[in-house]
Amino acid sequence: MNEPFVLADLIPVLAPIFVIQLILMIIALVLCAKAERTRGPKWVWVIVIVLINIFGPIAFFIGGRRSE
Repeated sequence: MNEPFVLADLIPVLAPIFVIQLILMIIALVLCAKAERTRGPKWVWVIVIVLINIFGPIAFFIGGRRSE
């Protein structure tokens, strides 16, 4: 009943989340670099995208880009 906690048991759960986070971050960074204008300084968006795991890229997609 009280089995020991094994990190290997979490890998199948955490791996897809990590891959999704990495893909979102790469796409957001590329779009931020290519964007002519953003809402706020680009360097701030880069910090938000990199440091605020999954929610940073999503915030950039929703509110960071300006429609041209």
